[in-house]
Parts: sequence; C-alpha cells; structure tokens
Amino acid sequence: MDYDSFLELAKNRRSIRRFKPDPIPDEYVDKIIEAARWAPSGFNSQPWEFVVIKDKKLKDDVMQIVRPPRPAGASGFSKMEDMCEPWMRRKLQPWLDTEMEYQNAPVFILLFGDTRTQVGLPMVVRYDPYLRQSIYISSLANTFLYMLLAATTLGLASQWVSVVASPYNHCALKNLLHIPTEVDIYDMVALGYPAYKSRPKLMRPVGKMIHRDYFGEEDFRTDEEVRDFIKRTRAWVFANHRRGADKNMLG
Repeated sequence: MDYDSFLELAKNRRSIRRFKPDPIPDEYVDKIIEAARWAPSGFNSQPWEFVVIKDKKLKDDVMQIVRPPRPAGASGFSKMEDMCEPWMRRKLQPWLDTEMEYQNAPVFILLFGDTRTQVGLPMVVRYDPYLRQSIYISSLANTFLYMLLAATTLGLASQWVSVVASPYNHCALKNLLHIPTEVDIYDMVALGYPAYKSRPKLMRPVGKMIHRDYFGEEDFRTDEEVRDFIKRTRAWVFANHRRGADKNMLG
C-alpha cells in the first residue's frame, strides 16, 4: 500500500452510530481479528482476547447492561453536562432515529486484556506501576485501532463503545460472559454496514500542531484558541451523536 492509499484509509475510518441490520460475513470478522492480532504490543506480550457476539439474545443482554431502559429524564448525562464550565455549555437536542442505534449492529466484538501478560514485561517496566499500565493499555489501544482500520477496508462501519469499561458495566459484562477474573474489558466495537454517510470531520489545521525541534510559548495555543476549538468540536460531536446535524455543525 502506498502512502496516499493509507491516508485515504485513515480519513475514511469514522465512528458510525447507525447501522443497517444486514448480516456481515463471518470471514469479515475473521479478517478483522487476523489484522488486529498483528498489532504492536509491549515486549510482544499480545495481551488481547476477542469475544465475538452475534447472537441476538446475547446482544440484547449486553445492551440491557450498557444502556438499560430508563424513564424519561432519568439519565444523569444531561444534568452533568449542565455542570460543565459555562463557556462550553450548549442546549442538548433529543437523539434522532433511536431505532437505528448501535444495538442493531449485527456484530459486537469485545476486546479484553489478560493482565497476567504484564509479568513478561522487562523488570524495569514491571516494577514501575505507571509504565507497566501505560504499555499494557497502549498495546490494547493498538490492536483496537487495527480492528477499526481493517473494518474500514471491508466497507464496514464501526462504533467505539467505551462505556463497556465503566465499573458497573465491566463487572456485569464479565459475569454475563463468564470472563475469568484475570481478564479485563478494554473496549467494544459495534460492526455493520453504515446506515448513513458520514459528514466532513472537523480537524485542527496541521500547521498548528507540528513543532520542529522546539515547542515554546510562542507556538503554544492560547487559552482562547483552545476554548474556541473545544466549543466547535463539541458542537460537531453532539450533532453526530444525535444522528442528525445542521449546517452549523462545523462551527
């Protein structure tokens, strides 16, 4: 693959939150995992384990844990967003097309990490708690990104479902799937065919993030510049999360 092809792949990799219910071939799932297992890992520890979920009942059980039904207004998300810094608060709009949420994706892949593999790291890493955990998490992040890129090459949409790793969800999912104590959830990817075309991604200018041989105060973004970008990118993200975007989504 040449650079231009790779760059196009990277640009096409997007989080998609609406899926068609059409099944995807088993061989596609196998190809995604085959690519993922070649990801770099600390000291070649390869701490990853993949749990593929296609059974409708089991997927529903996962969703009952991750997104249980709540009475209107019972979620704390909106209330907590109202507590963020006043300069970036925004009125949240209702979610659209909830019937096309990621629960309809035909495949979930849960990525787990085997904590026992950390014993094989070099001693200088093993006995540095921060470095040991950083290398372990980076290894899992590498294989997760490989999964997302591989899915893109196959014409599949993917969503990064990080909420599975929150304390309650983590414990409940391990119990549901009979996962051993030594293995921890890292993240989950929902896979399927996209139900909509992704919109242009809001990107920082490349010239503002490259610093050659030096990164002094004159190159450092001002607080105002950071705040401006945060406000615009939060608007872009919330617009995408609600499955609908207006002309102001790019700020």
